[in-house]
Amino acid sequence: MLEEDSNRDRRRLPRHLRRTPETERPFTYEIRAARRDDLADIREIYNYYVTNSVVTFDEKKWTHAQWVERFDYLQKLGLPFLVAVSPSGQILGYALASPWNGKTGFRYTAESSIYLGQAATGKGLGRALLSALIDACQEFGLREIVAVISDKGAEASVALHERFGFVEVGRMGKVGHKFGRWLGTIYLQKSLEQPKKGLRALFGQLSG
Repeated sequence: MLEEDSNRDRRRLPRHLRRTPETERPFTYEIRAARRDDLADIREIYNYYVTNSVVTFDEKKWTHAQWVERFDYLQKLGLPFLVAVSPSGQILGYALASPWNGKTGFRYTAESSIYLGQAATGKGLGRALLSALIDACQEFGLREIVAVISDKGAEASVALHERFGFVEVGRMGKVGHKFGRWLGTIYLQKSLEQPKKGLRALFGQLSG
């Protein structure tokens, strides 16, 4: 049978029997506050980077108990901890703000952390999570956000933060060692608007 005849026969098939090109499902998600039942997925996302990258200097996987402890601590302080969730309920990535330092004098400054699941990279989710985290930090009343980024293989992360107004304020070289490599850190900082409320009471649990 000639290809032309074959095409003609396919065009004669009833509509419900014709093959149509598969279309890629749109990448959709909701950003909301993290919950305890999200921690198993969050742990898996983070542990991937622990074992496969120098994005984090951690060398041992975090346990579920460690994540519960961190979640409870951030909840106690009231600091933002956000997740991006697919329509099916899968955690695609997370963003959080943690105290920059344990001393009360640093109570208006927090460190940001953003991690994406491998299936969610390159789709604009990091940008959405960072934007939501900045808004949440500003609403909370923070004055400064600091991002500490590895100086190896993190060019995209640096560029993302710079697009949101983070400015490089310093570097440290060879302060970390992982996978047989010496690693440095890049410090980026973003100033927020005047706080809408004081944080002294919220950070009262921090040591002096």
